[in-house]
Amino acid sequence: MSKTSDYYQEKIAVVTGGASGIGLALAQTLLAYAAAKVILADFNDENLTRESARLNAEHPGRVLGLHCNVTKEDEVKAMIEKAAAFGGGRVDLLFNNAGAGFAGHFDQQTNADWERAFALNFYGALYGIRAVLPIMRANGSGHIVDIISGIAFAPMAQQTMYAATKAALNGLTLALRYELWDEDIRVTSATPGTTATAIWSGNAPPPGAQSAVQSAETILAGVATNEQLVLGDENDRNGAQHCFDPEAAEGYDAYLLDVARKRRRGEWVV
Repeated sequence: MSKTSDYYQEKIAVVTGGASGIGLALAQTLLAYAAAKVILADFNDENLTRESARLNAEHPGRVLGLHCNVTKEDEVKAMIEKAAAFGGGRVDLLFNNAGAGFAGHFDQQTNADWERAFALNFYGALYGIRAVLPIMRANGSGHIVDIISGIAFAPMAQQTMYAATKAALNGLTLALRYELWDEDIRVTSATPGTTATAIWSGNAPPPGAQSAVQSAETILAGVATNEQLVLGDENDRNGAQHCFDPEAAEGYDAYLLDVARKRRRGEWVV
């Protein structure tokens, strides 16, 4: 075992968006790290049924799949309650991973589009936090992990909704970290890095994109050491360090403007 895996031994973990991509990789890795029980929460029933059955076959009695639309607070609350019952009254870890990489031209986006984006990428996590806090407080500890994106540090053209929602979630997460610190409830923000998942929506992932398992391992290593902000790869690290640095502004303007112009021409670059 390692220092990272030691942190997860015998823990009860909930992963939203847990039936595919990075969420599924987090769940699989948590089980490999000897988490006592892992709850997969997802809106896609087909994926949820298949993956929870597969993982339960590999780890009998340690996996529960729960349908949950995180944009609906009553469903999130019910999911957390069922997860805690499965965990013997505990939820030690909540990974707010459910989300989507919204794209499109700003002028073509309606208020309804923005409301849908915030409902999934921001309020879904807020509802999870609100639901799990009483359980963590009753048990005297816990760890909440909100999966954001490097887009929060390098906002790109034609991704206004994605950038805004993930930046908002990062702000919520880091402010809450210090609000809950003295209650022994840890709060961490984490980016997955450039990862080959369905978020690319038919576009090929960029060359060098890491696997979902690699992303999960990086996130879990940072969470285990209670990092404030876990950065999924070198690109995210560079963005977090330099994107809003006045000394680097000229270079970042040139880079992001180049991305915007290429996207305007139909080239989906990052």
